[in-house]
Amino acid sequence: MDKQIEFLVKLRDSCQMIADAANEYIDAMTPPEAKEKTQVAAVQEATFTTLKFEPQQGAKLGQFEVAYKQNNLPDKWGSAYNILRNNNATIKDRYHGETYQHSYWLYGEDKIYRQKLKPKT
Repeated sequence: MDKQIEFLVKLRDSCQMIADAANEYIDAMTPPEAKEKTQVAAVQEATFTTLKFEPQQGAKLGQFEVAYKQNNLPDKWGSAYNILRNNNATIKDRYHGETYQHSYWLYGEDKIYRQKLKPKT
């Protein structure tokens, strides 16, 4: 049974590496004007809201939250992390969709950040 699980984990991880490589190649080949149009998030925010976030307070950022890898389920964490990594989500270029309540980004190792979006006026 352990060998079967190990095989499936390796298969899943290798498929994710293939998908990541394809996404990076597509991103490299996409002209800048097309990238601006594709900034809309393609996944539901539930991908991120299933993570366990801990509240934080920063001098410049104000209120925000952090999800730590070790405090979350590996599959949920991996999925959310890969989406942010593939979209190059940084504090200056945060990931969010039209209906999202929060924006998300990566900074440092094994951490996903989020901050409540300001209401549109």
